[in-house]
Amino acid sequence: MTKIYGHRGAKGIYPENTLLSFKKAIEQGVDGLEIDVHLSKDGEVVVIHDETLDRTTSGTGWIKDLTLEDIKSVSAGSPFSHFPRYEEGWNNERVPTLQEMLEFLTPYPFELNIELKTYAVTYEGIEEKVHAIVDQYGKGRDVIYSSFHLPTLIRMKKINSHAKIAWLLNEAITHPADYLKALDLDAFHLNKTIVLPKTKDYLPFQGLYDKVRVWTVNEPTDIVRLLDLQVDAIMTDFPERAIALKTLSQ
Repeated sequence: MTKIYGHRGAKGIYPENTLLSFKKAIEQGVDGLEIDVHLSKDGEVVVIHDETLDRTTSGTGWIKDLTLEDIKSVSAGSPFSHFPRYEEGWNNERVPTLQEMLEFLTPYPFELNIELKTYAVTYEGIEEKVHAIVDQYGKGRDVIYSSFHLPTLIRMKKINSHAKIAWLLNEAITHPADYLKALDLDAFHLNKTIVLPKTKDYLPFQGLYDKVRVWTVNEPTDIVRLLDLQVDAIMTDFPERAIALKTLSQ
């Protein structure tokens, strides 16, 4: 049965990649969460999507050039004051560390997709750091590591041969089953445009949908079609909407 992942929490309604957004997605009934991680100047793994603070916080600057103290000094909620559900308390949200995220999730035994954002910035040793934190604070949680950058996934597999890895793709590839076998991939994480092509008789990854998780799917018609295809998971900014549609389809 297709699982519903909250994309950066419930980012369509709440400030993305914050503990608040994760909490709300959990309350809505997600089967999993998708988060993004970078490495600070002082070697801390932080949960944020962009390489800089500029878009999603009240601060500026590259994550790689800032200490954790710098990053914690800015609000991760105030830039979303235009959201309909905004409350003043959002201003107190901070960029969480991966450790804080995992500790927060301890009571909730669902899947966690950690995307390592290593395709634009080379974070020396981020794979080892992420693995160590998950090993110590993950409490045996089912974790999937994803990245657009294949060397990161290969390194994760070398660190832990049992690690589940998923290759993020923006475009279709030929012979995907061969990649699954050769790279020992758990799954592909695909842009929805790959799985929902304009030409309906062209269905790349057909026969492998149990190894496919699709992002970022917000339109009801797209959600319903992917439920019909029985992909492994749908990643959405609006998990409550997707969960409702999934319930109707059962």
